[in-house]
Amino acid sequence: MSLQGNKVLLGVSGGIAAYKSVEVLRGLQRAGADVQVVMTPSAHRFIQPLTFEALSHHKVHTDLFPESGDPDVIHVRLAQWADLIVVAPATANFIGKMANGLSDDLLSCILLASERPILLAPAMESQMFAHPALQRNLSFLTENGYHTIGPMSGVLASGAVGMGRLAEPDQIVAAAQDLLSPSRTLVGRRIVVTAGRTEQPLDPVRFITNRSTGKMGYAIAEQAQKRGANVVLISGPSNLETPRGVVCENIRTVAELKKATEQAFVEADALIMTAAVLDFRPETVSQNKLKKSSKGLDLHLVANDDFLIDLGKNKGNRKVIGFAMETDQALENARGKLKRKHLDLIVLNELNVAGAGFGVDTNVVTLIEPCDRETALPLMSKHEVADHILDWLEKQWE
Repeated sequence: MSLQGNKVLLGVSGGIAAYKSVEVLRGLQRAGADVQVVMTPSAHRFIQPLTFEALSHHKVHTDLFPESGDPDVIHVRLAQWADLIVVAPATANFIGKMANGLSDDLLSCILLASERPILLAPAMESQMFAHPALQRNLSFLTENGYHTIGPMSGVLASGAVGMGRLAEPDQIVAAAQDLLSPSRTLVGRRIVVTAGRTEQPLDPVRFITNRSTGKMGYAIAEQAQKRGANVVLISGPSNLETPRGVVCENIRTVAELKKATEQAFVEADALIMTAAVLDFRPETVSQNKLKKSSKGLDLHLVANDDFLIDLGKNKGNRKVIGFAMETDQALENARGKLKRKHLDLIVLNELNVAGAGFGVDTNVVTLIEPCDRETALPLMSKHEVADHILDWLEKQWE
């Protein structure tokens, strides 16, 4: 995809991966973009502005405060100039500043002043990337419109091998292209995505539920819409914003999820079932608030219907993708669900694997097909996992 006519501002923060920013610059230029570079003060310790000036044919911007007599409000001008801002590498420090609205250098001021898409390419040691504070900061930024690419697993500056390596320059360029000229490979397709937790009431006050946040399903809905699909998102309670261009129907109970999914599936080309469906519900629901008692409370649960079995059995030419969250005998259990529910693909999540599970922006999954083909994906963002699933779906339709 061409970036011809697009203006990209490349931000470089102070990490050892800054030397790869040169290749990001060249890749953006090869795609046709006009690129200007902004460097943080700490980035100068790893690479000199002269390198970027020689290649970009633009002055490299480093100083928040222009020379005396220059009336230009540089951070506003550059924020308005760019069609897209790419920060590669984005260090833990820089991510933390942006998540907390701090702006003590030119690059952070530009990002706060910009209304353009912003793509962050994190790079740091694996322990830093896994730290709860970093994950919290990244979650906040992605939930508020920032886009990310990587990091990847590989050899790090310390010599260790782990998650935190800057995404390859061509991957960063491809992500930039997707943001400015998204592929429209799913135009004409109608995809139903279920997401989030379900709840079953005990009384007017209390309910049982699970820990799903909906992040995986919302990521799939967002990426499918970007590819041109007509997306219906059926969501349990969630704090996430509905992706732009996606139709969202809110549900609470398993019965409501079943009804909405069955209705939407009638005219769908595919169903991607990421919602965390409760296996059990209370046998009776009290019409009045249950009172506290020293004797405790006996709760009798009955099984919910697994309505995905019937949808899979009667799918015809439509594609049905399910998810399996497992803690033990993961592959065996996932294969059993794949067969029992007549699925075309099941995505295995192992809750005990670092970086997977609920409430984080990363995931570690294995794609399992009925032919016993298994594709194990490394730790990556949930949006990247979504793209792998959609890539698989497109191949089936080819």
